[in-house]
Amino acid sequence: MNKRTILDFLNESVEKFGDRPYLYEARKGTEYSYLTYQQVQEKSMQFAAGLIAMGIRAGDSVALISEGKNYWVIGELGILHAGAVCVPLSVKLQTEQELGFRINHSECVAVLASDQQIAKLRPMKKAFDTVKHYILLDPEDSLEDDERLFETVLEEGRKLMETDPDALRERMDTVKPDSLANISYTSGTTANPKGIMLTHWNYVCNAEQAIDHLRGLPTHYRTLLILPWDHSFGHTAGIYAFMKSGASIASVVMGKSPMEVLRNVPKSLKAINPHVLMSVPALAANFRKSIEAEIEKKGEFTAKLFKRALKTAYAYNKEGYNKGGRGRLMLALYDKLIFSKIRQSFASNLDYFIGGGALLDIELQRFFYAIGIPMYQGYGLSEATPIISANTQYEHKLGSSGKPMPRMDIKIVDDNLKELPAGQKGEIIIRGGNVMKGYWKNPEATAETIVDDWLRTGDMGYLDTDGYLYVLGRTKSLLISDDGEKFSPEGIEESIIATSPYIDQCVLYNNQSPYTTALIVPNATELKKQNATPEQAALLIESALNEYRKGGKHEELFPHRWIPSAFAVIEEPFSEQNGLVNSTLKIVKHKVYETYADRIASLYTVEGKQADSPGNIEALRKIL
Repeated sequence: MNKRTILDFLNESVEKFGDRPYLYEARKGTEYSYLTYQQVQEKSMQFAAGLIAMGIRAGDSVALISEGKNYWVIGELGILHAGAVCVPLSVKLQTEQELGFRINHSECVAVLASDQQIAKLRPMKKAFDTVKHYILLDPEDSLEDDERLFETVLEEGRKLMETDPDALRERMDTVKPDSLANISYTSGTTANPKGIMLTHWNYVCNAEQAIDHLRGLPTHYRTLLILPWDHSFGHTAGIYAFMKSGASIASVVMGKSPMEVLRNVPKSLKAINPHVLMSVPALAANFRKSIEAEIEKKGEFTAKLFKRALKTAYAYNKEGYNKGGRGRLMLALYDKLIFSKIRQSFASNLDYFIGGGALLDIELQRFFYAIGIPMYQGYGLSEATPIISANTQYEHKLGSSGKPMPRMDIKIVDDNLKELPAGQKGEIIIRGGNVMKGYWKNPEATAETIVDDWLRTGDMGYLDTDGYLYVLGRTKSLLISDDGEKFSPEGIEESIIATSPYIDQCVLYNNQSPYTTALIVPNATELKKQNATPEQAALLIESALNEYRKGGKHEELFPHRWIPSAFAVIEEPFSEQNGLVNSTLKIVKHKVYETYADRIASLYTVEGKQADSPGNIEALRKIL
């Protein structure tokens, strides 16, 4: 396959689908309008020319922080047409430290921001060392001296294209398949995220891999892109895979706040009536809750009928690939009576979900499969642009992450990178055109992660004899929330230990879980100095964690979602003797998780979540 740029990719789609809708948006109410492929290309090129007129050079970095909207896509495509590099930033980033590191580290000379985001950025501007321009995606009555409207840049671009028609073409000619398209930052700790360098070819390759894996995506398909548009999964599977297919993407109806945007999701679904949705576990779980709540409202009879229907569907569907047997006629009846009505009320066109981000609970997969809207779990990594494997309507096993992408090599290896046979667990490594170029200004991390062209994912899993990938957990010590966001725990762990005299060791845990938890080895000496009872000791440990929550003196250090909501007291220190610390004195986390799996599981129960849980009191009684 010939390597191409995103510019080539868009041009190919314009030639095939020029008059077809590409971007849907509703700025007021739920009345959606669209831009065609041709219009998107024209506006992107005009914006690119405007950037050139502003002095943006080839290779410059430009940050983009906004909720999903047409100008998000046009902005990124414009940056790329100008030969520059887009740095997409999550709207969840709030602090000067979080935003300042990413903007300064990537050496951004300009920032594109929505109205909600520019309000956040304005007080921080002095922290952004290299930024000269701010481009506002939404209308503003009052602009600061270094700000201009997106529409103004478009107009400046139109003028440049009239007066100097070669300027844009010459710049576009500098863009090559291996040119950087994005620097996409990992969550990391607030002090040390990594900038993932993704090329034009990385995106083109992965989008084509995904579409070929799905055996095509019909041109009439629409999706409502609910995931944040900087999210690696939504970015590739939404913006670029749909571009390849001539299909359409829509943004959620805008609101004055994130909560208002969230409340707009149901009416956006009704207005767009999508054929496919990209989801993460947290979103899928909310959909299920909404469906079940509506069923309960209809009364006891309907609720019982629904449960019987689910039981019948579960038994018939099995693990997907082996569905069949008794119950087909009864399932058809239940589908007519109840499942079809659910689909009609939810989104009548919806054929399936594609699950990305964190691993999706198999029970959740079974639920959506049962009601006739299958949720096909996939697996990916931002460093792989990100799609590595996925289930599809043609090949799926519930509980697996599907089969690997075409034109990509995958192996399961041991600690010495020796390939393991089918069924054996090891680290997942991949090789292909979707593998990142490396980490921005971090050659050491690049050399550790890409070895002989193979990307070490840091994830553990295995391939079964049918070629399906099963992802078991993290070999890297990343926290992963239930919506797929990732964070490095070391900074938090070290800070907790450093600031609390009552905590000797701390290991955080979150593997696609509802909240973060901690395994804590207390400092028995300090607790004894306080003459603390087990109950009092538990509260002293909890008070140390509370300092990182709202109202605590360390509340600004880390995002609150990564501060443990519950903890288990561990009476035996992690050490070399018990195999939980290696020769370099680093805690071997996967062994800690295995050793204390039962204690971790207890932290996700009502009783176990309490600081003075029986488990904690018993452990503290032995220590004290």
